[in-house]
Amino acid sequence: MKVVLLQDVKAHGKKGELVTVSEGYARNFLLPRGLAKEANAQAMNELKNAEESKAYKIKMETEAAQAAAAKLEGKSVNMTAKAGQGGKLFGSVTPKEIAAAVQRQFGVLVDKRKIVLDTEIKAFGSYRCEVKLYNGISAHITAVVTEA
Repeated sequence: MKVVLLQDVKAHGKKGELVTVSEGYARNFLLPRGLAKEANAQAMNELKNAEESKAYKIKMETEAAQAAAAKLEGKSVNMTAKAGQGGKLFGSVTPKEIAAAVQRQFGVLVDKRKIVLDTEIKAFGSYRCEVKLYNGISAHITAVVTEA
């Protein structure tokens, strides 16, 4: 019997998959517990629409990430920080501050957890950063830290 899984079922498949199981297993276990529904025309149509919707969403997200990467690639993000004697910063420049500066200067919303620094920024100068925008799509920027 063919069923569409409504939840992950161990040893049979993930949510949204079309699987073939024995009729007794489907009627006595999967269907009463709401883990699956019978694969009729309506269920197949819903499954097809859900897959198309997921593919469209992934396509739109990758296009947006590629546009953002093209906008950011090779750019410099200028930032100011307070410093003590000897040109050392009070604390350090964090990925959160870099993300805020990217949004302010380029209008691209970046999650602070997606910014990878080569080294910690504890002095003035230029530092190379990688901004991971989507799976396999990233941009390299330069964070320029100057004295306030």
